[in-house]
Amino acid sequence: MPGSADAATRRVEARSGEKPGLSRGVVMLFAVACGAAVANVYFSQPLLVAMGDDLAMSPALVGVIVTLTHVGYGLGLFLLVPLGDMADRRRLVVAQLLLLVAALTVVAAAPTAAVLLAGMAAMGLLAVVTQTLVAFAASLAPPAARGRVVGLVTGGVVIGILLARTVSGVLADLAGWRSVYLASASLTALLALVLHRALPRHGGTPPTSLRYGQLLRSTVTLFVREPLLRLRALFGLLVFAAFSTLWSSVALPLSEEPYSLSHSAIGMLGLIGVVGALAASAAGRLNDRGLSGRTTGAALALLAASWLPLAFTRGSLWALVAGVILLDLAVQAVHVTNQTLIYALRPDAGSRLIGGYMVFYSVGSAIGAIAATSLYAVAGWGAVCALGAGFSGLGFVLWVATRRGAAVARGV
Repeated sequence: MPGSADAATRRVEARSGEKPGLSRGVVMLFAVACGAAVANVYFSQPLLVAMGDDLAMSPALVGVIVTLTHVGYGLGLFLLVPLGDMADRRRLVVAQLLLLVAALTVVAAAPTAAVLLAGMAAMGLLAVVTQTLVAFAASLAPPAARGRVVGLVTGGVVIGILLARTVSGVLADLAGWRSVYLASASLTALLALVLHRALPRHGGTPPTSLRYGQLLRSTVTLFVREPLLRLRALFGLLVFAAFSTLWSSVALPLSEEPYSLSHSAIGMLGLIGVVGALAASAAGRLNDRGLSGRTTGAALALLAASWLPLAFTRGSLWALVAGVILLDLAVQAVHVTNQTLIYALRPDAGSRLIGGYMVFYSVGSAIGAIAATSLYAVAGWGAVCALGAGFSGLGFVLWVATRRGAAVARGV
């Protein structure tokens, strides 16, 4: 009997604290899909010269490739991610993945620079399925385990970002730059099929009745009404400015004397960063225990401290390794805490909350990249480390300043 089955399901859920369909295997599938989707945004960075040579692009036009990809991603955060609050998230995820397959195919087969640029912009726009998946996973997780689930899924996101350059460099060396996007299209199509079959057919929260225009306006309204969202968005901006300061510029000193490392060797540095990213699930568990404030403060202090060993990069690769692990661990701890707390504000608006928060993440990443590469050209690696420490220290000062009063009561 259907009614008996539903009652039995509710009884099992009440006893176990788990929601139907959210097994560890499903959570790991979320993480893999998130990592595979977001990697598309970063694949191009080691491939720019090869793309430019193949399609006879000027250096200025080659630089537009990365810009358009990130512009597309930023637009997707605002225009597409909120759809998760009004549509069936399972169908939305599968549809976005299939459209992403089409965009990746266009990039792989691009006969001209114009077609390539259009494909890259579309690919960035659709890669925000990553954030739709994060919000979906958070909505399905029981409140007592939400931090752990968000931590595992977010760990997949960061691993995808860190390994993207390594994977694309290796594949390009073996079979050319187009093979990177063909391989990604194939993997994305497979994930769409698997997710269609494996994702729960129910949503964690009922869809909103808002129209699309109202949905977008409500994203802005949420920032006006929720001080915790604004604060956590500022934390996100600062920690990802620090993250981008390192990862957008670290190849510069490593490609010079005394190391003169190859692009492939530099790309392997992402494997070290994965060690720190794997700590995201531990941060999630601390959040589930009600330790969000302490986790944030400790992570921001660690983030600031990570720049001390990083400052000795020119003299010791071991110092670089230690700094990378500490920095990635700290960034993930803050990021997981941020997403767990803001989702809990309004689970019915989870996609809008996470999408709006991630806009600040993108802004921080862009600020860090532009500032770090510009500063390195005029003042060297020491100045870059001072910049990263400045972003990190500002985050810690902001945390200290907001620890008193109502902020403490809200878990900040």
